[in-house]
Amino acid sequence: MQEPLLGAEGPDYDTFPEKSSPSPGERTLAEPLWACFLQPIGAGPGVLVSRSDPDGHTDESAASVFTLGSAAGGLSAMVLNDLLGRKLSIMFSAVPSAAGYALMAGAHGFWMLLLGRTLTGFAGGLTAACIPVYVSEIATPGVRGALGATPQLMAVFGSLSLYALGLLLPWRWLAVAGEGPVLVMILLLSFMPNSPRFLLSRGRDAEALRALAWLRGADTDIRWEFEQIQDNVRRQSTRMSWAEARNPHTYRPILIALVMRFLQQLMGITPVLVYLQPIFESTAVLLPPKDDAAIVGAVRLFSVLIAALTMDLAGRKVLLFISGYAMGWGPITWLLMSEILPLQARGVASGLCVLVSWLTAFALTKSFLLVVNAFGLHVPFFFFAAICLASLVFTSCCVPETKGRSLEQIESFFRTGRRSFLH
Repeated sequence: MQEPLLGAEGPDYDTFPEKSSPSPGERTLAEPLWACFLQPIGAGPGVLVSRSDPDGHTDESAASVFTLGSAAGGLSAMVLNDLLGRKLSIMFSAVPSAAGYALMAGAHGFWMLLLGRTLTGFAGGLTAACIPVYVSEIATPGVRGALGATPQLMAVFGSLSLYALGLLLPWRWLAVAGEGPVLVMILLLSFMPNSPRFLLSRGRDAEALRALAWLRGADTDIRWEFEQIQDNVRRQSTRMSWAEARNPHTYRPILIALVMRFLQQLMGITPVLVYLQPIFESTAVLLPPKDDAAIVGAVRLFSVLIAALTMDLAGRKVLLFISGYAMGWGPITWLLMSEILPLQARGVASGLCVLVSWLTAFALTKSFLLVVNAFGLHVPFFFFAAICLASLVFTSCCVPETKGRSLEQIESFFRTGRRSFLH
């Protein structure tokens, strides 16, 4: 009879009692430095689930509530993205994030940990919908790929950093450390302008012009770019109707983004990260499971860094074809979501993508152990491999190459269907 993937280690792990122990060029280069801090570092589902507390709770519950909180964050982004704007929505995410970390740091019961993880999940889902949109709307086409990969890069770096800190600090201090990136994010975002596209959609033309001038540098001629953005916004100045939503140039990019987010989660990244240590413990690996988990984190960080450096050179589709998750489907799907969604539906549709993504993650996280314990560890991995093959077919048939194109040019492709855009 097969042993369950997760097994309790007894009462030696007590959850709550602690044991003692510029020029235009300079402005362009500065953009990634600002964007690096737009992601609350460490707010991810990759918790360790190899241990349980004396009451029989496992960190599987923490992973599950995080995914549900993230789905709720995506749902809220469908409203906040257009109501508050991209920048203010990201800054608003600091409230549930800081509250969640505070609850976990001062937890006196398991329910406080779960509530804290739910709140940090909500913040993570909100930022996952708002940050890619904000970055894509302020970046130039030449660096949009690198900047679009930055949130994923910082999320992986944050997870790896907190894993390393976990070897030195009690878990309550890890929650306290999670407050640091939140404060840095608020501080740096206060110097950033709103998205010029969002400002134009609200009729704040003069403010949009100043924002674009700040982003491109005082000595850069922005008139042509501003007119292009302004013309595109005027064509979509009214609220989207159901008739417009049924137009192919509207629903096609939304469907592509939704399917990409769905396939990305079906590849199994969330349950694999959540159950990483017990997966290694159940296999005949040479190194201790904790060391293997650290190696996986380092490889993910290196891979996302390569993606950030090469995405604007090689293109999005090439990396989706030839690379693994961390170099391809991890960062690129978030970037493509923000690039291909039409401006009129970008705020709502990005939140919908996050909602679908994290609901899928929740379903996979809850079903992964059931499948493994019933049929074996190989079954879900065969399923993940089949999804990867299906993703290649989908990428080949449906996903356009967006490298070097402005957001207005990408929208024009879906509106006119010009095949020359793809080459």
